[in-house]
Amino acid sequence: MGNDWATFGSDLHLELSGKGLRNGLMDALREAVRSGRLAAGVRLPSSRSLAADLGVARNTVADAYAELVAEGWLTARQGSGTRVAQRSVPRSPTPPHRAPASPPPTGRPTYNLRPGTPDLASFPRAEWLRASRKALMAAPHEAFGYGDPRGRIELRTVLAEYLARARGVYATPERIVVCSGFVHGLMLIGQVLRARGVREVAVESYGLDIHWDLLGRAGIRMPALPLDEHGTRTEELGSGELAGVGAVLMTPAHQFPLGGALLPDRRAAAVDWARAAGGLILEDDYDGEFRYDRQPVGVLQGLDPERVVYLGTASKSLAPGLRLAWMVLPEHLVEEVAAAKGTVDWMSSATDQLTFAEFLASGAYDRHVRAMRLRYRRRRDQLVEAVAARSPATRVSGIAAGLHAVLRLPAGTESSVLTSAAFQGLALLGVNRFRHPTVPPTIDALVVGYATPPDSAWSGALDALMRALPEP
Repeated sequence: MGNDWATFGSDLHLELSGKGLRNGLMDALREAVRSGRLAAGVRLPSSRSLAADLGVARNTVADAYAELVAEGWLTARQGSGTRVAQRSVPRSPTPPHRAPASPPPTGRPTYNLRPGTPDLASFPRAEWLRASRKALMAAPHEAFGYGDPRGRIELRTVLAEYLARARGVYATPERIVVCSGFVHGLMLIGQVLRARGVREVAVESYGLDIHWDLLGRAGIRMPALPLDEHGTRTEELGSGELAGVGAVLMTPAHQFPLGGALLPDRRAAAVDWARAAGGLILEDDYDGEFRYDRQPVGVLQGLDPERVVYLGTASKSLAPGLRLAWMVLPEHLVEEVAAAKGTVDWMSSATDQLTFAEFLASGAYDRHVRAMRLRYRRRRDQLVEAVAARSPATRVSGIAAGLHAVLRLPAGTESSVLTSAAFQGLALLGVNRFRHPTVPPTIDALVVGYATPPDSAWSGALDALMRALPEP
């Protein structure tokens, strides 16, 4: 019973403010409805589920729901749950003021602990097949022809609702472009930025070289943002070597691979720079659904949807082989990105889009994410306990969210530990594999993808990892 919260109900992103939990919850719900982030008819989580997610008493949520029903913001019917009421309030056009796949391992390791891949054995095949059958039976004939390069309207509609509800994204179907993975989306954005005359895009000190190479092939220079013990220093944007950048690529909710969330003042600094300089923030929300110790950190895009390009993907929540990702774009970029997509990849698979739309709309996606969140959290806890018991010189960090952990090693030992890991049959990467070429080495660590092995291999992988770590 203690872990029921992880699989019961659906996710709802709220930021409580004001005096008192009940009043703060009511204010947050009113604002979400008033701004249009929660559209009419959207079903809210049960009082039990939301209370567990927020860490408050169930009566607090039930009383807030009842008050908002009385005020006309919500409706409640037996068997239908609590939903957002139909209202005549107009939607305001402006709201208030991936990891990325890792390279395939070489050789034939016994266990794979590389980051960037979920447990593929847990893909919900039966539920996906059920959604596929239903979607195909209901699909209009025109769905099998050439369509809108932005993607199927059915998927863009349910994505807009889901992203607003679960991640705090300001989204409408018209702003969304479906693409074939994060790299495809970044390629399209890079093409548009280059056509607009952008020559420099700032990147984080640690990230994926595949992304840097892709932007480099578009003729874009990528200076690295400085890093300190508190994370990426976005206040440096617009000054020094970063004076000429026109955009910045970031993972603010869960920095890849180091694992921290961007601090509030540095989130604000990035948005302030984008507004003042007319720049763009490219927000990679690669594993935003997987946060374990509290509600997920809201997206940066909600602070200014006209200055942030939000990129999300099903690669971590479901499987990278689906090749399903999406961008939520500033209004002024939609036509240019759609035109760029039309020249290189007119349309992602319509049947996969329709299936995913049904999978989302039916609640199967929420249920799968919550079940996997519980499973991954257990693995994370087992990893932390094993390291503490068997290698106290190793410090675990970056574990509040995501599918990987960072194991900080004694200085100068990363290379030798990787050699030992290979001897133990482990496919494993060190943090310096992800270091920007202009950034000097200052950290020795392993980036451990604890979500990657199937359940049958997890225990063996964990034991092999412990044998590779420095002993007391």
